[in-house]
Amino acid sequence: MRIIQINPFCYEIEQEGDMRVPGRIYSSQALMPGVEADQSLKQVANVATLPGIVEASMAMPDIHWGYGFPIGGVAAFDWQDGVISPGGVGYDINCGVRLAATSLDLESLQPYLDKIADALYQGIPCGVGSTGFVKLNQKEAKQVLKQGSRWAVSHGMGTDGDLERTEESGCMTAADPDTVSERALQRGLKQLGTLGSGNHFLEIGVVEEVYDPETAAVYGLSQGQVSVFLHSGSRGLGYQVCDDFLARMTKKAGGLGIELPDRQLVCSWINSKMGQEYYAAMSCAANYAWANRQILMHQAGEVLQQALGMGPRDLGMRLVYDVCHNIAKKETHVVDGVSRALCVHRKGATRAFAPGHPDVCSAYQKVGQPVLVPGDMGTCSYVLAGTQKAMETTFGSTCHGAGRVMSRTQAKKAVKGRSIQRELLDKGIRVRWTGRTTLAEEVPEAYKDVSQVVEVVHGAGISRKVAKLRPVVVVKG
Repeated sequence: MRIIQINPFCYEIEQEGDMRVPGRIYSSQALMPGVEADQSLKQVANVATLPGIVEASMAMPDIHWGYGFPIGGVAAFDWQDGVISPGGVGYDINCGVRLAATSLDLESLQPYLDKIADALYQGIPCGVGSTGFVKLNQKEAKQVLKQGSRWAVSHGMGTDGDLERTEESGCMTAADPDTVSERALQRGLKQLGTLGSGNHFLEIGVVEEVYDPETAAVYGLSQGQVSVFLHSGSRGLGYQVCDDFLARMTKKAGGLGIELPDRQLVCSWINSKMGQEYYAAMSCAANYAWANRQILMHQAGEVLQQALGMGPRDLGMRLVYDVCHNIAKKETHVVDGVSRALCVHRKGATRAFAPGHPDVCSAYQKVGQPVLVPGDMGTCSYVLAGTQKAMETTFGSTCHGAGRVMSRTQAKKAVKGRSIQRELLDKGIRVRWTGRTTLAEEVPEAYKDVSQVVEVVHGAGISRKVAKLRPVVVVKG
């Protein structure tokens, strides 16, 4: 595999063998050694062999090894002649992040941080196997799968303004609950309104630095302001949808007419019966995830009001935006001067649409879509904005986070004997967690430096820095 550097922020895997397009990796000299340490570049090349792929198989600077596609991977396939692959979406369908701003400042909140940490930990269900306070019957669950965030808003958990500031308004219209298995539906009945485990989190943070005051003001962000940051997905329902279709597509793999370089890349033609059923079921899981985050953020606001003894007006909590990371979507993009309908896979990657794009909500038309990039629990996170350069080069995509550099097993070995809670508290970060090994697995050094990752996408022009957030309270599963 021959890799050449195109510019300081972009590398290319030259097209060879069965590759239909080249590979394109957004990275830097500081980050590339870590990228080359696992099999993720091989996965980029493997994705480039799939039928109907357009322009390049891409990877963002937070790239690391994943199932079939690398995490941090972006690939667009022609809607008529291309494929759709569950491995290009991932198991946690529409794992994503949601940011809310408040009217509070850190100085006034400082005496209450421990109380807030305890209240959020007690009030937000988290951890493996956790169940939410929203209990559904099968009819209601199917309504959630069909309506997404709007279901939560219609049940008093949020406002119509939240929908406008959610990607796709919190609903994939292709959703068809009849394509979701009974097992997947059952797994979703009790998990709506739960955070989950692993790298999912709820954070209280502060806007530590503003890079673009004009855009930050449009987003409603200012230096010293307290924010609420949430990362969660479609829980067991999304996992089961992925598992179901991987098994079904594997049985039919011989009928695709191509030889896959990796069985984890199993896929179907987008316009086949199987491909359309997966797209409809994936859309259901995406809607479940949006409803889940809508409910969780609403609940976080309720908990904060109670803990601080204030009403909603004093808290002033308002959604900045909600973006998804693991998704495949039908989108129109200009390729070689021609508008084409494509199926854009973003796995561990974020949509970054430019100012003026019709899918950017009216409030942000002049500055572009907000991009939310969480780091690890011990450092910082970023708010970016989408750009025209992203529309022209990455199908309107950018990075989604820091990206792991250690497996969970490696992380646990590396921190043996250390008190991660004490280390974080020394940095002014109160942390609460459920799983016995959660803190060890999610230790900051298990991740790339998110600031280096953000510098790559900012330098490449595929998103631009708006603000930096620092955590002061972290709740993890």
